[in-house]
Amino acid sequence: MLVQKWLDKFLSGDSMDSGKIIALFLPILIDQAFIIGLNLLNTAMISSSGVNAVSAVNMVDSLNVFMINVFVAIATGGTVVVAQYKGSGNPLMVSRATASSITSVAGISLIISLLLIALHNQVLGLLFGSATPEVLGDAKVYLIGSCISYVGLGIVQAVCGSLRGIGKTRASLFLSLIMNLLYVLLNIVMINFMHMGVLGMTLAVNIARFAGAALALIYLFKWDATLHVRIRDLFHVPMSMLRKILFIGVPFAMEQMFFNGGKLLTQVFIVGMGTHAIATNAIASSLAMVFQIPASALSLTIVTVVGQCIGRGDVKDARKFIKAFLWLGSGALALVGIVLMPFFHPLVSIFSPPADIIDDIFWLLLMSTVLQVPLWSISFILPAALRAAGDSKFTSITSMLTMWLFRISLGYVLGVSLGYGLIGVWLAMSLEWGVRGAIFLWRFRGTKWYQHRLI
Repeated sequence: MLVQKWLDKFLSGDSMDSGKIIALFLPILIDQAFIIGLNLLNTAMISSSGVNAVSAVNMVDSLNVFMINVFVAIATGGTVVVAQYKGSGNPLMVSRATASSITSVAGISLIISLLLIALHNQVLGLLFGSATPEVLGDAKVYLIGSCISYVGLGIVQAVCGSLRGIGKTRASLFLSLIMNLLYVLLNIVMINFMHMGVLGMTLAVNIARFAGAALALIYLFKWDATLHVRIRDLFHVPMSMLRKILFIGVPFAMEQMFFNGGKLLTQVFIVGMGTHAIATNAIASSLAMVFQIPASALSLTIVTVVGQCIGRGDVKDARKFIKAFLWLGSGALALVGIVLMPFFHPLVSIFSPPADIIDDIFWLLLMSTVLQVPLWSISFILPAALRAAGDSKFTSITSMLTMWLFRISLGYVLGVSLGYGLIGVWLAMSLEWGVRGAIFLWRFRGTKWYQHRLI
């Protein structure tokens, strides 16, 4: 009874009620848990191929995140536009926004993949030239294979983003689960049974992502009863619709490029610290993502919630829901940390790490777990909400500036110049969360964040 009163007070309004928000959130939570859990399992499996393999995969994945988030940002632009049209009650424009999102994301992911394949030697040499020849050899195989899979992943992301925009998170969950479960099953066969190492992981990711893309398109054309997208719609993208998607997507893509470029530069610092430092960072990062699963799901859910509120012109509900999500995010991070930290040793044993890096992993994870409770939600959930209202330029510029002025510079000073190593790099990351979050809170208190007219 008390729980229902709380839900009615903080998670119900004129735009939607708590039941609808929970129905949106739960499939996204399950999806995030599976994606991160399966990534954890994949990292653990490749760890069985040795420190060189896990280091190569982690290095390339840092580059993959940089590139993939560019077209995922465009897909997010599609999600926002779809959500706002859904909130305004315009099904025809919802359909057109969905088709435009898929076409633009597929095209951009293809361009990125071709460029990166053509320049793979130069990129690896520039970023990770100090790594051992064995690590670089594995990294080359994994990088080219990952690039080939970008188009398949881009199509899945665009379809799932549009489905989330109209509130069909169960369908989005279904498509994501099929793709990721197939990826893990193929990894088990190719890494554990066929002992193909990094090459096996590369084949698995391509088969899974293109199979997922095919299924997503079949679902859209044959099974979906809401979006009404036809094959020919993908080849006719109205410039007015494309501009709306890019209005949100391009600043977010630029943010992701600068933001993840900074993380990539941080990875260069870490590569210079040695192979064990790379492995320590890879394992600690994988575990930290597990701790952030509920909060990450909230940051995805808030895009649909705020987007539909703004589409209806209901700023009061949007502000109310944002405040509730921020408190929920911090509470979820605290609860997960309290529950999982006592199980650190069983969790880290999944990766079979060398004994001499286990203590380092523990201290990195403990520091991150404590600092993220007050800082993560305002740094990640809040900008997702502002972006859903159309305030993409401000959030992107803020994220880019704080990344380079605080995380990179301070990370280099603490981690390299002062010799604190990974502890210094991770501390700088957490402090940057706080600076960025404080600026977003200031923006949220004002009125400019909801005054953009997107549709």
